[in-house]
Amino acid sequence: MKPGQRGACFVRANIDGQVMLTTYGRSSGYCIDPIEKKPLNHFLPGTPVLSFGTAGCNLACKFCQNWDISKSRELDTLMDRADPGIIARAAVATGCRSVAFTYNDPVIFHEYAQDVAAACRAQDIRTVAVTANYISEAARAEFYAGMDAANVDLKAFTERFYHRLTGAHLQPVLDNLEWLVKETSVWVELTTLLIPGENDSDAEIRQMCDWVVEHLGPKVPMHFTAFHPDFRMTDHPPTPVETLRRARRNALDAGIHYAYTGNAHDPDGQSTWCHACGQRLIGRAGYRIDSWNLTPEGRCNVCATPASGVFEPAHGHWGPRRLPIRLAEYA
Repeated sequence: MKPGQRGACFVRANIDGQVMLTTYGRSSGYCIDPIEKKPLNHFLPGTPVLSFGTAGCNLACKFCQNWDISKSRELDTLMDRADPGIIARAAVATGCRSVAFTYNDPVIFHEYAQDVAAACRAQDIRTVAVTANYISEAARAEFYAGMDAANVDLKAFTERFYHRLTGAHLQPVLDNLEWLVKETSVWVELTTLLIPGENDSDAEIRQMCDWVVEHLGPKVPMHFTAFHPDFRMTDHPPTPVETLRRARRNALDAGIHYAYTGNAHDPDGQSTWCHACGQRLIGRAGYRIDSWNLTPEGRCNVCATPASGVFEPAHGHWGPRRLPIRLAEYA
């Protein structure tokens, strides 16, 4: 990059001959969400998570659902400022069990995310990365060392889709996923936004699920979520609920223990079921937990099969609320 020039992600610039992160300590806003909204169904269910992002992105998804943040080229998008310690204190003060780096991909504000993660760990607050997992092999170990959980956006299972609609490539995402699940202690769940006519065929979904079972194992939950027309793909229709249900059935038939539907009303597809006996372990209505059939040790209360995930003896009660906050109050 030439002096003063920014990279494609917008947040890195050549300043005095060094590549610098220009958005450190600045955010597009802070909000307390249910952890299930990330979506994470097996990580501290029912608890509130303090969520924030910055601006920019290292991908160029034509279907981006947060394009006003991730595609922003205006520093005015970054309304709020907070150092890592303030974020950790705010999480404690508001009763959050975790902090999520979300809305845009945290790999592009790596240094800021790492410093926030360290401050959170000192306060016994866990951290969550919501990411496309498009990161170099050299950087991934340092980035994920500060994370307790990740929801990885596995956008499709063809190179054509990745190259044409995201400007990225599939294989690095798969390589990083296999490393993340096998070589770290980070709890991982996957999400695929199903776009009609692009990545929603039975053949592609089954191929994806077979790969997950073989390379990551059947315990990794998969979420299939509904697309709505946005950004540069307003010519595609919304995803029918039946497409989500069909994808979930394909995942379960492939041997995935936990498969979910999202962005649609589907209580069965949003609940957690015991893969051994079929008991509803966690009943959900949207983001609200309405039944809990896990023992304090995280086992099915019918057949005693352990549920995969990070559970506390009882679930949280945050519900579906979305609560914007200002970090200045905790400075």
